[in-house]
Amino acid sequence: MITPCWDVLGIGIVAVDDLLTVESYPPSNTKTPVLEKSRQGEGLTGTALVAASRVGARCGYGGVLGEDDLSNWTEKELEREGVDCSPVIRQADARPYHSIIVVDRTNHTRTIFYSGAGVAVRPVEEIKASLISRARVFFMDHQGVGGMLRAACIAKELGIPTVADIESDEHPQTDELIERIEHLILSGDFAYQLTGKRDPVQAIESLPGYRACTAITAGKEGCWYISDEQPGRVQHQPAFKVEVVDTTGCGDVFHGAYAAGIAWGWSVSKCICFASAVAALKATKLGGRAGIPDRDTVFQFLRAKGHRSFNSS
Repeated sequence: MITPCWDVLGIGIVAVDDLLTVESYPPSNTKTPVLEKSRQGEGLTGTALVAASRVGARCGYGGVLGEDDLSNWTEKELEREGVDCSPVIRQADARPYHSIIVVDRTNHTRTIFYSGAGVAVRPVEEIKASLISRARVFFMDHQGVGGMLRAACIAKELGIPTVADIESDEHPQTDELIERIEHLILSGDFAYQLTGKRDPVQAIESLPGYRACTAITAGKEGCWYISDEQPGRVQHQPAFKVEVVDTTGCGDVFHGAYAAGIAWGWSVSKCICFASAVAALKATKLGGRAGIPDRDTVFQFLRAKGHRSFNSS
């Protein structure tokens, strides 16, 4: 029997955001000074893995990066966060998603200029049982649906749970992929678009496939979910009340914390509660990753909220 190297192995979207803060967004054909600039890592899978790592999970990333500055920065940043990048495939002309974001300090708006040029997916033939078997949980998003379908099938054969964050149905096989995911967590907006239902309970009940957990996150409204622990019953996890500064990345963080809990063998309800707390704490600081807490901080927060089942171990 293979001893897992990682609690969570992810293959999917990573991104680099360069943020420029200005006093106010300028009109055309003018100049304006940049007040602050910073570079941050983003992406559905990238941020989910960072969140899982911050709360104590051993994580690996197996996407495709290039030899450019953005790729090197991305790998260095993931490694700095404790995410093992040894499964990464290097492809000379590949690169992560890249955005330049202009932040208007006066009007509190963001203008995003993004590029997916050079973004590459892990080839289907490189989605192998020898890789997936080294993880307790396999995490994916909607990048490279064909490969993710293969991964989902391999994971099921190996008895390895899959957790997914799907935000696009442009690929014709998206419905097939959704049916095969064991733990599917969707944003409310995408779930409503996918099902045509505006009620979270009806949306959950309309999603195809039978799985261990189907969940819909809806920001300050909380999370609705149904699991095989209580079949046929849609449950609601209220959002934790915090002083919100920035909700960027909260959904990605929720996914990563949830995946970590599944890897540790927790119940779905405990994973949902934990993920909700991690996402709430992240929202108290600016940026998609800066506010992600460690596990002891989350446990302390939950115990203060009356959740005595969480301890510091």
